[in-house]
Amino acid sequence: MRRIYLNEGNVDFDFTQTKDDFFVTEIPNREFANKGKYLILKVKKIEMTTWDMVAVFRKYLNIDVTEIGYAGLKDKHATTIQYLSFDARYSNSLKKFKHKQIKILEFIKDNKSIRMGDLKANRFGINLYNIDNIKAGKIEKTFKKIEKNGLANYFGYQRFGTKGDSILQARSMIEGDLHIEDPKLRNFLISVYQSELFNEWLKKRVELSNDGKFKLFEGDVYMTEDEKYITPKEIPLKDFLAQKLFITGLLPGRDVFRARSKAREIEREFDDEFLPFKGHRRVAIVYPLDFAMKLNAKEQKLFIEFTLPKASYATVLLEALKADEITTNS
Repeated sequence: MRRIYLNEGNVDFDFTQTKDDFFVTEIPNREFANKGKYLILKVKKIEMTTWDMVAVFRKYLNIDVTEIGYAGLKDKHATTIQYLSFDARYSNSLKKFKHKQIKILEFIKDNKSIRMGDLKANRFGINLYNIDNIKAGKIEKTFKKIEKNGLANYFGYQRFGTKGDSILQARSMIEGDLHIEDPKLRNFLISVYQSELFNEWLKKRVELSNDGKFKLFEGDVYMTEDEKYITPKEIPLKDFLAQKLFITGLLPGRDVFRARSKAREIEREFDDEFLPFKGHRRVAIVYPLDFAMKLNAKEQKLFIEFTLPKASYATVLLEALKADEITTNS
């Protein structure tokens, strides 16, 4: 059963995630100092995962992977621009670096390394096909509604593996039918399991909403602008609409702030209170910014651009425009 969105475009278009049609640029969460003991590289990579790129640099410098910092994981089937950090003593070697799928765009010094999550947002550029003037107009109209009312921040299909095979593995592991030795794989499958429960909760909450606006309940947990969690005594509609408070959903586990009252009644259905792993909360509604588009009427190709907060999926926004799930890149 497909996901439900606050505002759906129901526009039929063609999309294939490739290096020529899917572009991502990281927006750092801080200004770099241009001095310090760390070297920050702004790099462009094509048709490779972030892990693959890190492995290339690790081998080139003959260093441990822990000496390379990065803020987020980017899609393989794309052209992406992101930032990496190294100890500045590798500067001379890196200035000689060459690779057919990786290009260093800029060398910057800073007094801090880059860590996972050191990211404000991502800027996306995407080509959509089989688009005429009418469809382009409908996409623009729908996007304006999404900018105002927000996008349901589902985890995208990429989270769950080809044909959903990762979630099948995750369920088997959680139920005790599958033993995983590799700690990295185990942690990944735990996150997949948590992500599925979050998506199901979010779908339920969208179903309970109406008029394209997310419905708030007593006991909801909100994240403040400085990333602290609170449960206000009254529903903070004014601050929610002003994007001063961001409603969150549960990634089940231990040591996590859970909802209360009516919100907890709904959340409980999608909770696993006995999961012996660290829990988290995830922002449920995000707001795309700076939408732009350019139509090539002759080729029926529409290039759209927009900015999303970190940890949000551009393909999820495309699903809202299409009112249908995007499940592969083929």
